[in-house]
Amino acid sequence: MGLKKTNAARILETMGIAYEIFEVQVDESDLSAVHVAELLHTDPDTVFKTLVVRGDRSGIFMVCIPAAAELDLKKLAAASGNKHAEMVPLKEVFPLTGYVRGGCSPLGAKKKYPVLLDEHAILEEHIYVSAGHRGVQLRLKPDDLLKAAEASYAAVIRES
Repeated sequence: MGLKKTNAARILETMGIAYEIFEVQVDESDLSAVHVAELLHTDPDTVFKTLVVRGDRSGIFMVCIPAAAELDLKKLAAASGNKHAEMVPLKEVFPLTGYVRGGCSPLGAKKKYPVLLDEHAILEEHIYVSAGHRGVQLRLKPDDLLKAAEASYAAVIRES
């Protein structure tokens, strides 16, 4: 089957960044990143979900966190220079980014937003992020994602 070339993949190619692209069966009843990790037969710690957030000072930005992790909004606000940060309501995600739930990539959105990558990515040789379509994942080195998205590492998840 031919894999979809997405805007995110094109950005990586333009920058000369090595990546692999994987396609998995989309399960409309479970769009979770943990389920995607199962379908990829990989550790959920290596699959990063992209969340769209609004800061009281910075406005819209994106944050990538491990599949099973829970975002800590207080840590996120501090890391992003905001007093408060909140998840963008799902109905606003597509108009803001051009991406649907389960297919939101930190690369290639309608507008370039700041991106934070949870620092746990540093522990992995490669991570997966959405390529911008449901069921399509990019596998690349965390530092390469950082470079491509002009992102920063930050401690933003709730520790158990």
